[in-house]
Amino acid sequence: MTSTPVVATRERGMRAWPVIRELRQSVGLQRTMLVTGLVLVALFVVLAVFAPLIAPYSFNALSGPDGDFGSRQAPSLAHPFGTTIAGYDVLSRVIWGSRTALLTIVIAVLSSIFVGTALGLISGYLGGALDRVLVMIADAIYAFPSLLLAIVMSIMISGGQSSLWGGIWSAALSITVVFIPQYFRVVRSEVLRVKSEAFVESARVIGASHRRIMVQHVFRNSTRSLPLVFTLNASEAILTLAGLGFLGFGIEPNSAAEWGYDLNKAVADVTNGIWWTSLWPGLAIVLIVMGLTLTGESLNDLSDPRLRVRRRAKAGTGAVASTSVASAAASGSAAAPEPVGSTNPTGFADGQAEGNQAKGQGA
Repeated sequence: MTSTPVVATRERGMRAWPVIRELRQSVGLQRTMLVTGLVLVALFVVLAVFAPLIAPYSFNALSGPDGDFGSRQAPSLAHPFGTTIAGYDVLSRVIWGSRTALLTIVIAVLSSIFVGTALGLISGYLGGALDRVLVMIADAIYAFPSLLLAIVMSIMISGGQSSLWGGIWSAALSITVVFIPQYFRVVRSEVLRVKSEAFVESARVIGASHRRIMVQHVFRNSTRSLPLVFTLNASEAILTLAGLGFLGFGIEPNSAAEWGYDLNKAVADVTNGIWWTSLWPGLAIVLIVMGLTLTGESLNDLSDPRLRVRRRAKAGTGAVASTSVASAAASGSAAAPEPVGSTNPTGFADGQAEGNQAKGQGA
């Protein structure tokens, strides 16, 4: 009996990209969550990138070709989402606010990734007194409420400035300080595990420098979970930015559009029956946070073999070989040819019984 070896082919091209690979592996509810999250995130990115082309007006426009917009105008053909108390077009403010949120996310999360990863790599690999000091500082920062720490850092960084880039940098750096301990702890724990592996010890034996070991061996194997943390922190960054704007530490409306600030100015409208000034900015925050959270949770489930739901192999494709010992033995016995000259499979037992009977008669 000959068996055909099963050769595992490595995926190449776009199919090997992280998100696409997880999308192809997902099935059922996991795929629904991942696709929903990716669609919401893609819509958010498209609105942010093409805001000048999609928005009907500028974020600080108070009038158009037909004159002033008016204050608290109900939704109409000219203003599908209505206008705010200050006379801004709500639809334009929502679209332009996605660009402000995207810029803040990119600056805040990328800055925290670089700083937190570098500190975690150095702390976990070198250890000693430096490791204890960095862990103590990270735990102290992590113990503070994130929004309160962001408010304090915003006041210290902005210095009362509320311009576009001044407000974005202030909010982004405030969020960066909050996220650094998270990346620091994730990377440090992975470095402590990886540096005790055999391939790291082999690199030390052959005389590799500490810098080469840290960069070439330890770093590459300690950052696999960072994309998952990135998606989860991006949603938290949106909420922190909205919280800063709602409390009055965000960006002024004539400098940039920000959803939290618009919600703050729409609080008084709710009691007066004016719902459109608060509905759409709040809905934008909910949708983008939900999209990022669904994406992050789905990627987290797919990266964990215990939580991953594997797709059943189709019958007859030959993609999955049977590894069951019982099934292999059954198939082997069924396919084994019958020995030549053997007509009774229990011939040995019958012959032994006849021999014993003959011995008894002779005795």
